[in-house]
Parts: sequence; structure tokens; C-alpha cells
Amino acid sequence: MDAMERCARSGVVPVVVIENAKDAVPTAKALLSGGIDVMEITMRTGAALDSIRSVVSECPDMLVGAGTVLTLAQCKDCVAAGANFIVAPGFDPETVEWCVKNEIPVLPGCVTPTEIMAAMRLGIKTFKFFPANVYGGLKAMKALAGPFVGVQFVPTGGVNGENLNEYISAPFIRAVGGSWLCTKADISAGNFEKIAGLAKEASAIVKQYR
Repeated sequence: MDAMERCARSGVVPVVVIENAKDAVPTAKALLSGGIDVMEITMRTGAALDSIRSVVSECPDMLVGAGTVLTLAQCKDCVAAGANFIVAPGFDPETVEWCVKNEIPVLPGCVTPTEIMAAMRLGIKTFKFFPANVYGGLKAMKALAGPFVGVQFVPTGGVNGENLNEYISAPFIRAVGGSWLCTKADISAGNFEKIAGLAKEASAIVKQYR
């Protein structure tokens, strides 16, 4: 099963901001205990690469992606650290071309027809849609799915436990991304039981539709 299929099966891809690498493995284990085996560790902190290495090494059941990847150099660093897939907030042709050439699953951010067409030319069929709540949410993605038959989206931004079922039930949604499962504050405070509980709740909702 490839990375995008794993994301689809999970239904939820937690967006994880880790400020101290020591918290990476406990966070991963909390998500796993709640039934979620995919996580996106964002490149927003200096602890990101060490966090990816730690989870890849100590939690083999967790599929680890690198998020907020802005440049090709950053992408290469993430892959070298062991990241299983790459997520970008926007569409960078250089990064996507390199990932496709090297068979690294990549999820570029595309919210316009022009961006989607450019990414499709490189073989991409699943897109991050960010920020979803700003760019029209489900209504916008449904409209885009009309002319672009077969494409799917992973919306992030404004998705949470209260509207998860609304998003995950749509046929053009492959998975959703979000930080509500493991907020930066909960991770820093060591609230791993809370994270596990929220993961369990999200998994239960996903199972109604998958």
C-alpha cells in the first residue's frame, strides 16, 4: 500500500508541530494508540528533522510525512531524514518534479484550476487544499472535482472534529489534515492521553465512511 493509500485509509493526517524532538515519539505512539497511523511533521521548527528521524526509527508502524516543505533543498533533507511523503502548502514545480522522478509521494497545495492543471501534467492526482476554510471549503472542491475528473483533495485549515464527518463523507476527499488532534500546546504539555482520545474519536468517524 503506497503512502497516499495509507492516508486515504487513515482518513485523517494529523498536522504535527513539534518544538522539542523528545516529544515526537510519544506523540506518534499516542496517535497510533488512537488508531491513526499517519502523521505529518511540519518543517516549522528546528526540531522537525530530528523528530522525523526519531519517529521513523522508533515507530515503524507510523507513516511519517514532512509538511510545510517550501523548497527542493528542504525536501531532500526531509527524505534523507526518512520522511515517507512530502506535503507542501503550495505548488513548486521543481520540488514536485524531483519527487516524481525519485518516486517520493508528494502532496502539493493547489487551490486553482491553473495550479491543478500544472500539477496534473507532472502526474499528480491528489492535492492538498489549503487553507480550505479561506478558499471555499467543500463547495470549492466539489466545483473543481467536476472538470478535473478523478482528482482528490486533502483539505487542511478549518477542518476539525466537529465538521470531520461532513468532509470525510465527500467522494472527492481522500483524507483531511488538521492540527486539532495534537495541538502544539498539548504536545508541549505532554497531554498524550488527550491526543490518543481525540485520535480515537476521529478514527471512529472515519470508519463510518471508509
